[in-house]
Amino acid sequence: MTFVSADLTRSARTASPRTRKPLLRRIREQWWIYLFLLPTLVGYGLYTVYPLLASWVYAFMDWPGFAMSGTFNGLDNFVQLWNDPLFWNAFGKSLLFLVVAMPTRVILALLLALWLNSRATPFKGVFRTLFFLPVVTTGAIIGIVFTLLLDAQGPISLALVWAGITESPVNFVAHPDTSLWSGVAVWVWKWLGITMIYWLAALQTVPTDVHEAAQLDGASAWQEFWRVTLPLLIPFLIIITLIDTVSALNVFDLMQTMTGGGPAFSSEVIEIFIYRTAFAATTPQLGYASAAAVLFGLLTVILAIVQALGIRSARGMMPGGQS
Repeated sequence: MTFVSADLTRSARTASPRTRKPLLRRIREQWWIYLFLLPTLVGYGLYTVYPLLASWVYAFMDWPGFAMSGTFNGLDNFVQLWNDPLFWNAFGKSLLFLVVAMPTRVILALLLALWLNSRATPFKGVFRTLFFLPVVTTGAIIGIVFTLLLDAQGPISLALVWAGITESPVNFVAHPDTSLWSGVAVWVWKWLGITMIYWLAALQTVPTDVHEAAQLDGASAWQEFWRVTLPLLIPFLIIITLIDTVSALNVFDLMQTMTGGGPAFSSEVIEIFIYRTAFAATTPQLGYASAAAVLFGLLTVILAIVQALGIRSARGMMPGGQS
């Protein structure tokens, strides 16, 4: 029996892997399987690939959207964008949203994950579900609900007046000083659950014997986190930060339903600027909006490249990983 097992093991090691057939040959032989992919490919081409390519073409045209085709104007749209204060206002609001909302979401989610990962925390499953529920709710619906909650006659404003924090009711989404920050707070609350799940998964990779060794050495809870847990979580911190960075640039549905970019463009992020220029203006400028979308897309591509490099670097930092 031992000899048979040894022979089988040796045969498995020396056997050559099955040669994969070329893709075109597999499609010809099993065409009916790939036929099921056709609706998805057609939809992806019509609603993703074509608009992406078309936006690059329209970015070099003077096209209001009414005519069948526009007039080629070279780089005029990009020059106009460079001199447009409203574009730079929207660009700055997007960056401000990113700089404030992303680290807030990452840090709060980490603290939440540490609390839920503790053995002393009761009802962990209930709390995880409650914090994750906003993630699966449509952003537009959440925007509409919080428009009512943050209204001058809403429960939040009335509660602040009753507690003596504010002298009079405040419409947070309609005030220039608070509209953007209201969107930041709601966005962080909505997506906090998914980042919490990322951190909970990361905490499961920390060996328990490392914690036990730190506790035997007399380390406090803060020292255990700062000197033991956090260094092991740095690769995950890089990945989670980059994911949340890209997410913080996609806030159109929430901000459009909450503030619409107002009042007085105080909360107009770059996505709302593109939408307003292309569809909500008195005279639509689809070519001009396409140029703004191209610049915004380039920013997203740069962040995606940084994300890929960061993930590759993080994998090299993980135990057993390769750079």
